[in-house]
Amino acid sequence: MNDKIVISPITRVEGHAKVTIFLGEDASVKEARFQVTDFRGFEKFCERRPFYEMPSITSRSCGICPVSHLLASAKACDEIVAVNIPRTATLLRRLIHMGQLIQSHALSLFHLSYPDLLLGMDADPTKRNIFGLIESHPDMARQGIRLRKLGQEIIEKSAGKRIHSSDWIVPGGVKWPITKEKAGYLLSNLAEALDPMLRTISMFKNCLQSLDDEVQNFGNFPTYYMGLVTADGGLEHYDGKIRIVNPDGKIVADQLDPRKYFEYIGEAVESWSYMKFPYYKPLGYPNGAYRVGPLARLNISSHCGTPLADEELKEFKKLGKNGVVQSTFHYHYARLVEILFCIECAKDILEDPEVCSSNVWAKASLNRSEGIGVAEAPRGTLIHHYRVDKEGMTTEVNMIIATEHNNIAFNRAVTQVAKKYITGKRLNEGLLNRVEAVVRAFDPCLSCATHALGSMALDAQLFDSKGNLIDRAIR
Repeated sequence: MNDKIVISPITRVEGHAKVTIFLGEDASVKEARFQVTDFRGFEKFCERRPFYEMPSITSRSCGICPVSHLLASAKACDEIVAVNIPRTATLLRRLIHMGQLIQSHALSLFHLSYPDLLLGMDADPTKRNIFGLIESHPDMARQGIRLRKLGQEIIEKSAGKRIHSSDWIVPGGVKWPITKEKAGYLLSNLAEALDPMLRTISMFKNCLQSLDDEVQNFGNFPTYYMGLVTADGGLEHYDGKIRIVNPDGKIVADQLDPRKYFEYIGEAVESWSYMKFPYYKPLGYPNGAYRVGPLARLNISSHCGTPLADEELKEFKKLGKNGVVQSTFHYHYARLVEILFCIECAKDILEDPEVCSSNVWAKASLNRSEGIGVAEAPRGTLIHHYRVDKEGMTTEVNMIIATEHNNIAFNRAVTQVAKKYITGKRLNEGLLNRVEAVVRAFDPCLSCATHALGSMALDAQLFDSKGNLIDRAIR
């Protein structure tokens, strides 16, 4: 490898990363690497904290999906205090999770990726953003804003505030019930959202023919797929068991206990990234690549469980062989299906007679020395694993962040796109944007995901006031 192209930073993603493209002597692409460039280390500084603080602390790892961390953390703490939370608390936790998924998916699709899909990969970068989208496609931009607002209002009406609502979700349930007035307000908004959502999905499907090149080349390769499902194989986000499906659609593992994730998920580390590389243990690293998130969840699920989403899932599965859709580009379509499901599911929860019950918190103290909580974050399977001492202080914390599961696939995807569109002899901003766009299709949450295991890469550089490098330490 004689030369390289560096795209840094990747734009319109959460967190900090770069892509390094390595070229051969003939200027063709040999390899591309997706490199996470910052390190936060939540797993270490959470040690020696009281376990009941963990939901509040870990939710701060992200401002986009704090609810997902709250839920996974609270579920781990539920195990530590050894309680079954009240049914109403489960309903309300599920409700706020639906709001989280709606607002996060809307942000990813409408604000971060639609500028590429509707304005064009080669559009002027000063226009290829949410403001350009508002100018050229105002109705679509408004729909994205409405959906994000709807999701955030579900969170706010339930938990009291839209971001970092850690005062509400606690070990043993939630602190207070939702009022009938707030439930009624959300129900009316959810009902009004269904028809515009169906029109949005129809418009997206109409655009697919003009995006065939992206569908064929944006991370279109076989991998395994993993996520939570219900007992009968339905789409699940809050609870359930793990299912793993191979590229041909065959279920290779089903109803796995998510609390025993370490039996089938390994965690590898590379020197050039601060993000771990999880893999499916029976296949080893790196052959055990799998994908998680909305695309994977639809690939592994036999049904959604709500009428409109079930019909849309049938259409989605027609895009793949044996019901498995391989192209990373279709993460966008999968997000739309999940938003539809979440709207229907939130409506069902709010119509449940017990949703406004005051029985929402099973209070208990330390009863176990270990707890594992697993939930489906917008970007995929999220795992929190805590060990505590007899005083309830954490002694060990392991987090496998949703984005991390896709790390092997990230690198394959950027390599595929780079090989298709880039050579050292032909380079422009639009071609490089295609490499960024396949990363956006995964919708990475990199602030969450910068947790490395074992020996980590470190490149510390010291510059003088004139910008001259005067010292460097590499580990």
